[in-house]
Amino acid sequence: MDFVVTRAPFRISFAGGGTDLPSFYQQDHGAVVSATIDKYVYVTINKCRPLFAHGIDDKGRYRIRLSYSATENVQSVDELEHPIVREALKLVDLDIPMDIGTMADVPAGNGLGSSGSFCVALLHALHLLKGETPSPDQLAAEAAEIEINRLGRPVGKQDHYAAAFGGLNLIKFRADENVEVHPLERQADLASNLFPNLMLLHTGTSRDSSTVLSEQRDNVSRITGDLIEMRDQAHYAERLFSDGYCPQQFGEVLHENWVRKRGLASNISSTDIDKWYETAMQFGALGGKICGAGGGGFLLLCVEPDRRQEVRKALSNLTELPFGYEPLGSRALLS
Repeated sequence: MDFVVTRAPFRISFAGGGTDLPSFYQQDHGAVVSATIDKYVYVTINKCRPLFAHGIDDKGRYRIRLSYSATENVQSVDELEHPIVREALKLVDLDIPMDIGTMADVPAGNGLGSSGSFCVALLHALHLLKGETPSPDQLAAEAAEIEINRLGRPVGKQDHYAAAFGGLNLIKFRADENVEVHPLERQADLASNLFPNLMLLHTGTSRDSSTVLSEQRDNVSRITGDLIEMRDQAHYAERLFSDGYCPQQFGEVLHENWVRKRGLASNISSTDIDKWYETAMQFGALGGKICGAGGGGFLLLCVEPDRRQEVRKALSNLTELPFGYEPLGSRALLS
């Protein structure tokens, strides 16, 4: 293949976030309930040909061109500054002349699992370029290997598995590094009832999740009890969903998860975030949480449709992101 386009969805997690970190699940299994949404990261790769001047330097050698928020023109994989792209090319063992481009529906650093989604979409595209058809499990495992082991980032595995598999799932993280993805029952019906009750409001700030997650990792011995409770809430949420969707009960799950999440690290919440959350609850929200590691990004709220306008008005200084359910994981749009 000479030209491929892939996309992978972003995710929102409802319960269990933080228990996908190795510092926890290697002692006591982790579990997360999450869903993918119709916001994506896209990757395009085009093999360079001799007629394209940007594919060669003044000595006639091919090079790699990478376009994201910056542009890199290099002669070999090792010269790339973008860590995920560099390590993905090494893992897939692909060092040929190519153009790589990426774009996303939502900027990075907002708690929707952007780096995991990007890594999955990139690996998918690279495998397709080699004529390979990777499974979702392979894509997720390779993406986690790159971010956690090769780059040493203090992140968990949930983003990679959510992006690769898609849908509404309970994802379990075992001490032996095995990961189990359990799709929730009657996903389409569940999503049609659940998603009209969800709101995403941007706090106006983004953050580097590594700072938050590093502190959480260092605190793991102190917060193990909270993490166990959050893990158990994920299992409880799965049971709730198997009986159908109840807004009040689901709101309570989100709220309890947020109460415990706030104590995992000092920079997960802030005075502003606490104030916005309290206002949302006062005007009709049934529960909520900050997406991802915390510290900024999106505030996820459970609000029944007849109260949404009141919450919007009360939090009019925050920007709402309309979104819907995405049942599919990473996929090829053109190959």
